[in-house]
Amino acid sequence: MAQTWTPNSWRQKPIQQVPDYPDLTALEAVEGRLAKFPPLVFAGEARRLKSALANVAEGRGFLLQGGDCAESFAEHGADTIRDFFRAFLQMAVVLTFGAQQPVVKVGRIAGQFAKPRSSGVEKQGDVTLPSYRGDIINGIEFTEQARVPNPERQIMAYRQSAATLNLLRAFAMGGYANLENVHQWMLGFVKDSPQAESYRKLADRISETMDFMKAIGITSENHPSLRETDFFTSHEALLLGFEQALTRVDSTSGDWYATSGHMIWIGDRTRQPDHAHVEYCRGIKNPLGLKCGPSLTADGLLELIDLLNPANEAGRLTLICRFGHDKVAEHLPRLIRAVEREGKKVVWSCDPMHGNTITLNNYKTRPFERILSEVESFFQIHRAEGSHPGGIHIEMTGNDVTECTGGARALSGDDLADRYHTHCDPRLNADQALELAFLLAERMKGGRDEKKMVVNA
Repeated sequence: MAQTWTPNSWRQKPIQQVPDYPDLTALEAVEGRLAKFPPLVFAGEARRLKSALANVAEGRGFLLQGGDCAESFAEHGADTIRDFFRAFLQMAVVLTFGAQQPVVKVGRIAGQFAKPRSSGVEKQGDVTLPSYRGDIINGIEFTEQARVPNPERQIMAYRQSAATLNLLRAFAMGGYANLENVHQWMLGFVKDSPQAESYRKLADRISETMDFMKAIGITSENHPSLRETDFFTSHEALLLGFEQALTRVDSTSGDWYATSGHMIWIGDRTRQPDHAHVEYCRGIKNPLGLKCGPSLTADGLLELIDLLNPANEAGRLTLICRFGHDKVAEHLPRLIRAVEREGKKVVWSCDPMHGNTITLNNYKTRPFERILSEVESFFQIHRAEGSHPGGIHIEMTGNDVTECTGGARALSGDDLADRYHTHCDPRLNADQALELAFLLAERMKGGRDEKKMVVNA
């Protein structure tokens, strides 16, 4: 590297989106305690994810990344985690069928507690208070006491992440992901959804295949890959003191890894090349994500790629594109062309959520048709440019919430108040997420058919 990097070298750089802690001594004490805690994830797991993402970068896989906008302390529970994991598995199965490729499963979970904000303050009536920045920093209640940044919340976030990871590992490796149980993954309210029949047909095809494999002696008992799955965690690396405290040297390689999550990303508001967040991320060996919004120029992107992935390693960097349905055609092609021209190895992923937020009936929401429109444009543009549309990054939940309008059940603005539970931005419910997966599968199947026609011609 051109400049010496250490886990705390980011402290010498300008920084944005940081909370104003009133007691810096207490903050330092908490970070010192965290530095002695066990890692949440391990370097070998992060390397395994990078290897899987390398295949995606080379066009041999697809990335499914999704989960909560912001995890909360109040809603943490086994049922919530189970329902999210089950909905995520449903999506992954549908996408695997559509892409006929491995699907890399990365959750926005077990660490997604901090949120960047467009304004440092929030006003209600005549009262102005600091903005809510996620449960790891302050409380969502609109009171002066709740909005004071409290470093002790970092300890709670660590403990909740550890508990969540424990359950996710049990689900992923303990048989819950067994393809023989594909029908049991159906959530109760999805059974009656417009997608239920399509899912049943797909599940029936998988079950028939499993029966055939069992008949010739291939079962989940003698082939663990049928009953186990790799599931990785990710979050935005926003609170750098927390990240630094959980940055450890890998005893095998001698490299530095963030052990707060397998993959971390830099947000669209904190990707300044000479600022703290880029400085921190460039020195760790985890797979990285970089949010790419409308203000990012082609030259700016290339500069960031060189900083974050100077060795041009496949699987190291995922570009998470978040433009908005009406801006993607203007901005995405020039970025693709610049990256392709320079031979940069990246995963291209579509975030169709953050550029499509509107306010309806005093609720922030995201119309499903706009989300789908951006995804469709993303695929069309990549096919036109000859590049691989490698993934999707969504905010979703396994719960039956009413936060995004539209979808097959045609949720309207009047429905938003029914079950609007998000702590920050609106999420797709499990029904809408599954519908999106089916629509994506159709697009990917169409792309495969087009390639076959070209080859046969």
